[in-house]
Parts: sequence; structure tokens; C-alpha cells
Amino acid sequence: MTSNTFNLRRGHQFFGLGFGLGLSPKAPGTVGTFAALPFIFMTMSYPLWLQLVFALVISVFGIWACGKTADDLGVHDHPAIVWDEVAGFYITMIGAALNWQTLLVGFLLFRFFDIAKPGPIRMLDKRLHGGLGIMADDILAGICSLICLQALIKVGYLPGL
Repeated sequence: MTSNTFNLRRGHQFFGLGFGLGLSPKAPGTVGTFAALPFIFMTMSYPLWLQLVFALVISVFGIWACGKTADDLGVHDHPAIVWDEVAGFYITMIGAALNWQTLLVGFLLFRFFDIAKPGPIRMLDKRLHGGLGIMADDILAGICSLICLQALIKVGYLPGL
């Protein structure tokens, strides 16, 4: 049964819609990406292995929450569903120093890969369905952004830890 209505009192929609940020009338994916910031600030001082585990947890949880929210709305990947952006931006920032430069560049890199969907990211977006389909392209966009961000840190264009 689909209702095509949002209900933030339903837990899966609260998270799937990025705490409500995905309901932004303009650029919901970009605005929803900011819902990752509390998780980034909360965990970036943790050991790398724990950041990776956390990324896995929010990604697997997102498959369920986004899939269930999409079912509620009757739309495969409604623009308001932004937990995939939360996971993707979180993945981008794994192992990075927390400062305005890395946050800004990480954000821009992730939004680029998420919007442009080059190569395999576009393939995942078109071929997978359900919650996995919603999440997979953003997870890969996050991984591509992570690689680029870490490369910029490694060569000294951005401050490291």
C-alpha cells in the first residue's frame, strides 16, 4: 500500500528523509547531505576500523530505511529520500582530518560524483532497484570521493591528521 505522503513519525521515513532535510523544496539531495555532519563530527576521532564499521552500519540500515520509505511513497528513488547521501558523504570523510577545508572539498567531491554519476556509478543507478538500488550508487560515489579526498591530503593540497 502506498500513500505518497511523508510521515516523519515513522522511524524509517525519519531516517530515509534525512531527519526531514530531504523535504527541502530546493536541492533536497544537497541539503540532505548535511544530515551526515553529526555522524562525521561524532565519529571521526574514532579509530579507522570503527569508522569503517559505522559506514557499513549506516549503509546497511539505509538499504532498509530507503527501500521501505520508497515503498511508502510509491516512487523508487523519490528526491526526498536522502539517507543515501548521508552514507555517501560519511564514507567520503572516513579518515580525513576535520577542518573546514576537508569538509568543503569532501562535500563538493561527493556532490560531483553523486550528481554526475560517471561510469560504474551510473550503471549501478540504472541496474539496481529497491533500497539497494537507492543506496549503491551513493556508496560508490562516496568511495570515489574518499579516494580523491585522500589523494589530495596525501599530496599536501589539504591538511591531514
